[in-house]
Amino acid sequence: MRAFRCLLLAIFTLAGALPAAARVESFPAGFRIQKIKTDGATIYVRVGGKGPAVVLLHGFGDTGDMWAPAAKALYKDHTVIVPDLRGMGLSSQPKSGYDKKTQGQEIAKVMDALKIEKADLVTHDIGNMVGYALAAQYPARITKWIIIDAPLPGIGPWDEILKSPLLWHFNFRGPDVDRLVKGRERIYLDRFYNELSANPKTIDEATRRHYARLYARPGNMHYAFEQFATFNTKDRADNQAFQAKGKLAMPILALGADHSFGETQAAVMREVGSNVEGGIVKDSGHWIMEEQPAQTVKLIKAFLDKK
Repeated sequence: MRAFRCLLLAIFTLAGALPAAARVESFPAGFRIQKIKTDGATIYVRVGGKGPAVVLLHGFGDTGDMWAPAAKALYKDHTVIVPDLRGMGLSSQPKSGYDKKTQGQEIAKVMDALKIEKADLVTHDIGNMVGYALAAQYPARITKWIIIDAPLPGIGPWDEILKSPLLWHFNFRGPDVDRLVKGRERIYLDRFYNELSANPKTIDEATRRHYARLYARPGNMHYAFEQFATFNTKDRADNQAFQAKGKLAMPILALGADHSFGETQAAVMREVGSNVEGGIVKDSGHWIMEEQPAQTVKLIKAFLDKK
């Protein structure tokens, strides 16, 4: 019996030393789903809570589901709005409109439909790019912005960033990409989770299956590729035109993961914002909400709560 207890103690001690595996969480009870029609798309939106509004935008490899831990921390004193970007998750799949200027206008229309005049903004990955287009076109409607771990096309060291071998997927296009990935969505996504994380074990099997199922929905991977296809054909020029009009004035927290974009995130944002605070998500790669959800949520809430 004593030997058995020692074995159990050893197992629990080892388990405590291992990184905590992320899982896809549910949104709090009381959140509702709205399908909001915009120009040419129907956007799947999770809405809940009460108080000042905050909009959370996801990127590739995730959907709005990634933000459930943040929603749990915010909904008691914020109205939390979590869309799936067009062509991704459970939103519709229009054939065009994947440039970020159009999608920024689309998120403004989502806010209009919900009768939200102003909101804080939290973004990650491609959500950063949509977020910049939203904030640049409607600066009076964004009160604070937390931008996490991804560049902006055409801004700052963009051309150098493009040279990174880890970012070959930015140019993964052509007539055969759909056939190459069809039926292999899990393999394709695993590459991102494994190579762009600090520790792949923090992204558990259930999370990987969840997103693989969503990206395997007919059309979803194709339109995810379309998000990347506009980086240098439209988004770069649009962003440089936004930048030429002047810097954003709202308070911005630029968070980079220490095993990913790091301090470069703040450097990029100082190119387009006049009130930028930098920060680091420690012991994390790119997948901040899967790798370090508690730390990331703490940073988000502290900045939004700051007067």
